[in-house]
Amino acid sequence: MISLLCFLTLFQPSVAHADNPLVQTVYTADPAPLVHNGRVYLYTGHDEDGSTWFTMKEWRVYSSSDMTNWTDHGSPMSLATFSWASADAWAGQVVARNGKFYWYAPMKNRSTGRMAIGVAVADSPTGPFRDALGRPLVENGEIDPTVFVDDDGQAYLYWGNPNLWYVRLNADMTSYAGAPTRIPLTTQGFGTRTGNTERPTLYEEGPWVYKRNGLYHLVFAAACCSEFIGYSTAPGPTGPWTYRGTIMPTQGSSFTNHPGIVDFAGNSYFFYHNGALPGGGGFTRSVAVEKFAYRADGTIPTINMTSAGAPQVGTLNPYVRQEAETIAWATGVETETSTEGGMNVGYIENGDWIKVKGAAFGAGARSFQARVASAASGGRIEVRLDSATGPLAGTCTVPGTGGWQSWTTVSCPVTGAGGTRDVYFRYTGGSGYLFNVNWWQFTA
Repeated sequence: MISLLCFLTLFQPSVAHADNPLVQTVYTADPAPLVHNGRVYLYTGHDEDGSTWFTMKEWRVYSSSDMTNWTDHGSPMSLATFSWASADAWAGQVVARNGKFYWYAPMKNRSTGRMAIGVAVADSPTGPFRDALGRPLVENGEIDPTVFVDDDGQAYLYWGNPNLWYVRLNADMTSYAGAPTRIPLTTQGFGTRTGNTERPTLYEEGPWVYKRNGLYHLVFAAACCSEFIGYSTAPGPTGPWTYRGTIMPTQGSSFTNHPGIVDFAGNSYFFYHNGALPGGGGFTRSVAVEKFAYRADGTIPTINMTSAGAPQVGTLNPYVRQEAETIAWATGVETETSTEGGMNVGYIENGDWIKVKGAAFGAGARSFQARVASAASGGRIEVRLDSATGPLAGTCTVPGTGGWQSWTTVSCPVTGAGGTRDVYFRYTGGSGYLFNVNWWQFTA
């Protein structure tokens, strides 16, 4: 089996500004964005390398303040978080309320063998998350929960495939009032599917509910297979729904898709997944994003997949400590848990590199330092500008430190790093794994 890393070592984007998919170190799926305190937190599933089914054991979280450089926060929740779960860590969503973060996700109940929806809670958007109930919140064999908190404080949980359900959540966000209600799937509400008498409407799965200018939006994966993304609107959170058309047509190399829409920094963003990474496909997917603008009448335009992705919002400050796992694009590396907290970049081999976009150097940097560790003989960090083979601003030598988590700080002078530039950290050395990097920082 050819690993993802082998593919990524060979793969370099042909266009310098290509930033989709957002994560290149693992396969990700089912995006669920959350805006909190000036950052976008992106919750995803994790398709295992070489999957031939939806083989998913954990969820992951990334965050960004500029929509381009994404920090990997690892996996704060997995099947092991839920003692009652056995498999299928599929599409979920996180919402913030009362200083807590609630993650609703479907997984297989080991006792019943059916899909059930659990809820985990954390004090931070990056976790760790803990099972809030020790049992499923709701179970009827269906999947893909989305949560919406209305202006009056009433929260709703929606989910379903092949049906579409909702319950009204209580203020504790871990219980609900009444019984699950099935939303009527009418052709007026969800469009007409041709050639399928059992499922006459376009609704398939993956609902995403939000409110804009008093109008409720229900975005969903439509038809099958392959899926496209459609949407419906309603005057209230439970309907009646009216189908409004296609947002993202069928495209890309994944037969599923999954929507997430948020507003951030005055812009609107549409998250989705495809199979665009090397080795990618229907079971090895990757999350991507596009910036869009609503039409004057409030409807959503057609959005197509691109490799460019969303433009950067602002710049990155290279003069404060930046996590090495803050990445706009990477080839050949992975991330792992660091003994110093958070994550670090590892599995670095000769020729691998990481791109950081839009670093605002101003008048110029004079030195660079990085926190590194190596159980081998180390190597070098080449600081390059504009491309992986662009001008060499400096080279830091990384020694062997006696262990992959035995950390030391190295520094080196840099020249020519002024203005706002894309920075490429190119790693060089001998054969095998060279070293790990935890964080980096420039000095003005």
